[in-house]
This record gives sequence, C-alpha cells and structure tokens, in this order.
Amino acid sequence: MQNNNPQTSAQRSARDRVGLAIFGPNAAACVASIISAEAAGVQQVWMTQSTPAPDTLTLFSAAAVQTKTIRLGTAIVPTYPRHPLALAQQALAIDDLAPNRLRLGIGPSHRPVMEGVYGLAMGSPLEHLQEYTSILHTVFAEGKIEHKGRYYTINGTLPRTAQMPVLVSALNEGAFRLAGEISDGAISWNCPVDYLLERSRPALQEGAAKADRATPPLVAHVSVALSSDRQAALAAGRKQLGRYARLPFYAKMFGQAGFPVEDGTMSDALLDSLVISGDEATVSRRIHELLAAGLDELLLMPIQVEDVKTETERVAGLIGRL
Repeated sequence: MQNNNPQTSAQRSARDRVGLAIFGPNAAACVASIISAEAAGVQQVWMTQSTPAPDTLTLFSAAAVQTKTIRLGTAIVPTYPRHPLALAQQALAIDDLAPNRLRLGIGPSHRPVMEGVYGLAMGSPLEHLQEYTSILHTVFAEGKIEHKGRYYTINGTLPRTAQMPVLVSALNEGAFRLAGEISDGAISWNCPVDYLLERSRPALQEGAAKADRATPPLVAHVSVALSSDRQAALAAGRKQLGRYARLPFYAKMFGQAGFPVEDGTMSDALLDSLVISGDEATVSRRIHELLAAGLDELLLMPIQVEDVKTETERVAGLIGRL
C-alpha cells in the first residue's frame, strides 16, 4: 500500500492538509478551475465521478499537463461500473503525466445510482470494495496480477509498477473499520464532524490495529458557505445537500450521528453540523480547529450562496493563505 504523503498529519502544514472540491458545467471549466486553484496556492483538489458527468480521470489527464505540483484526487470513482484493471490503466496514464500526484479514491457509490442508472446488482458492497482494493494494490505494487475471486478473475500485466495511494469512501463504522484494514485513506462525505471524531476515527483506528498497520488518514468532507447570513447559508446548504437525506445509506448515518431525518428533510442542526459558514476569517479559524481536533485532512466543498465561481475562487484563496 502506498501513500504519496509519508509525513504524519502533525508534521504537515495546514495548507497541505486542506483540499478543494472542484465542480463545473463541463470538463474545460473544471480544468480551468484546477489551474486557478494551483495558482492560488491550493495543494490538493478533489473531484467526484458523478453520473452522467464527464469522466474525471480523463479530465485529470488534461489538468496534469497544465499544472506542476497540485495533487489530483478522486472522491470517488464508483467501483461497480469500472473494471479494476481498466481503472489501473487509467491511473497509470495520469501517473506518467503527473508522477506521484494522483490519489485514487474509490467506493461503491449508492444503490439508486448503481442499480437504477447502470442496472448493476449491488450486493455486498464492502466485500466487493475489499476485493477491488486488493486488486489495485497488487497490480500497482507488482505490475501484474493473477486473481480469481468472488467478483473478478484477472490475469494481466501493466507496463510498470506505480507508487499509487488507493483511498476508499466510508460512511458507516463498518466501512471506516474496513478502510483502516485495507486502504491508504478513508474519504468521508457529508458526515457530521462529531460523528467522524467520535465514531468514524475510532473505527478506522480499530481496523488498522486489527491489520497491524498504521492508521491511514481520514479525509473529511466539509462544506463551506462564505456568508455571514446564517439563514442564507442554511438555505443554500439545504438546496445543495438536501438530496442526501433521501438516500437510505445517508439517512441511516445521520440518525446514528444524532440527527434523525424526518420526511427526507434536513434539520437546521444537521446542516450546522455539515456546513461551516461565515466570512473568511471565521471559516479559517474553524478549519484550524477541525485539524487540531483530530481530522487528518479536510476536503472543502463550496456551497453556492450567490455565485459559485466567485465563491469557489474565494475558498481557493482562503486555502492558499492557510
């Protein structure tokens, strides 16, 4: 298993531990945002491979040749629609263009998407993720693989090995425990901070201890609304994040975190636990508090209160000044 950030969290600067989520109307806009983020001093960007958005790794290939140092992370690439060897080939191409800058985040996604959109049966997602991750680690470390498992039978060779960290998505405690056992990092999404600190991180540590390995970093997804108008921030957060309350996996997690979802609607208290709001100084202070509290890295996603492009640029500038 590889990690292109060998330092512990305590040894790294705050700016190195905070990444920016990139979204855009098309691939060209996303590449332009990545270039601008690097110019602003951001050291890590993350992109989600959503459906039916343009392919993130293809987009990263374009960004790789137009940037120099910024790390490119997927948060996440869904595993079910993409064969692990094909994904390894894509990742290796980006690693050729931008050595040691790709952080490959993978995960099972959600049943409504995998079954409803792709028509793929989503049975035993953690077991599937474990086999998928093992295949990636093997093929990157050895440059070849002969594998016969429950989900995949593979006999293949890559042109070379790669120092490629493989991170996994995690939502419930079982997923964080598995991430501690097998991954180079756990990526959360829309999890309340207290839930991450009190339940997720201990589960991650437990899994690592079971596998007799160092605890991998927890990359905590946190939304940011750059507005001192709390009601406007709440309204924007509900508009952008509200659909997660209607996804069964998330609704269950919110309930476990102490924020039961009724009628598919997020409460103000739940939104306050998911979204940092305020001016740049307020948000910056909160970022430092979260890092000091025990979150290894933050993945900041701008919430559109007024203009998403301007607000994304402001969040990038904030990160660059940490």
